[in-house]
Amino acid sequence: MSRRLPPLNPLRAFEAAARHGSLTKAAGELNVTHGAVSHQIRALEATLKVKLLERAGARLKLTPQGAELLPAVTGAFESIASATARMTRPTSSGKLTVTCVPALLSLWLMPRLGGFMAKYPGISLTFNASNDPRDIHAPDIDVCLLYGDGSWTDCWLKRWSTLELFPVVSPTLINNRPIRSVRDLADHVLLHADEGREWHTWLAAADALDIKPLQRHGMADARLATEAAVHGHGVALGDSVTASSMLAKGQLVTPFNLSVPAVDAFYVVCRNEVKSAPIAQVFIDWLFAEREELPARTEQAISGQIAIRKRRGAKTVPAE
Repeated sequence: MSRRLPPLNPLRAFEAAARHGSLTKAAGELNVTHGAVSHQIRALEATLKVKLLERAGARLKLTPQGAELLPAVTGAFESIASATARMTRPTSSGKLTVTCVPALLSLWLMPRLGGFMAKYPGISLTFNASNDPRDIHAPDIDVCLLYGDGSWTDCWLKRWSTLELFPVVSPTLINNRPIRSVRDLADHVLLHADEGREWHTWLAAADALDIKPLQRHGMADARLATEAAVHGHGVALGDSVTASSMLAKGQLVTPFNLSVPAVDAFYVVCRNEVKSAPIAQVFIDWLFAEREELPARTEQAISGQIAIRKRRGAKTVPAE
């Protein structure tokens, strides 16, 4: 059965006039003239072939037919307004829970978060420092920034950034214990953020796999290794994303001009149904927009004075 509905503008005029009990107030709300409201109501009455409003002194009064129609019209407009609000509100308000690689969270994301908070003050964020792929399908997690090979399944993912790896050290340590060549690493402590695979990759490229460092210390993640290097506890492998701010501030220096590409990369990952949520899309779009602000060339971050010619044929060591 076809549904023949009265025209929308006359319905709006009727609803506003009935609610205010005044043609003048309805005209002010709808930003039209008094005469336009009166005309729209007469047109609606002509369409329905009933009288909807009548004068009662200075105010308008609903007829029995108008009293029957008004709740349905008011409810319809309220439903339309609510649906519109639901479509637009998630982009500017709501709660979002994010897990992020600890080093990226502390050293890259937190310093930039003020820009997002200023742009979207209605979004309440919760951050967890984690690089656990199981977070992707956790019901209380919305978006993940993970470091890995991108092989996760049954989810939406997009590579956020590749990385270049290079040694970093505090200026104080390098002044007290100079590094004039790659062989001088034998007089230093090497700080690991993994089982040693990434250092192996860099040393292989520098043709220095035979070097026996003074000591090796393992850290749970790259953030701890970087912080240990800042405090002068050894030489860590920095990367072209998370170490950039500390290099710019002079908290760390790069003794060598050699970098190697990391096997893994940073990825933005979430469940397929979360990706379609506007509030998640706002955050994801912001992440990629901020990523574009990073230096396009690794050389901007690597300014080491000691030149090392990368060993010909050296390849990145694959993940085990």
